[in-house]
Amino acid sequence: MGKSIEDRSSQKEYIVQRVDMLLQVLDSIDAETAGIEEIDRIIGMLDDLEFKCKQFRNHWEEKEQIKNEK
Repeated sequence: MGKSIEDRSSQKEYIVQRVDMLLQVLDSIDAETAGIEEIDRIIGMLDDLEFKCKQFRNHWEEKEQIKNEK
C-alpha cells in the first residue's frame, strides 16, 4: 500500500489527480466500440474515488473534533 496522505492540501491534490485520470480514461474511450469492460472500469474508478473522499472527510471531521476539544 502507499503512504498515508495526512494533510488537506495533499488529500485535495490526490482527488484532483484521480479526477484528471478519470477524465483521461473517458476521453480515451471510443463511444462506438466501448463495451461493458470500459463501463465497469469507470464504475470502479468512481467507487475508488468515493471511498477515498469518504476517508478524507472522516479524517477532516476527526481533526475538527480534536481541534474543538482543545
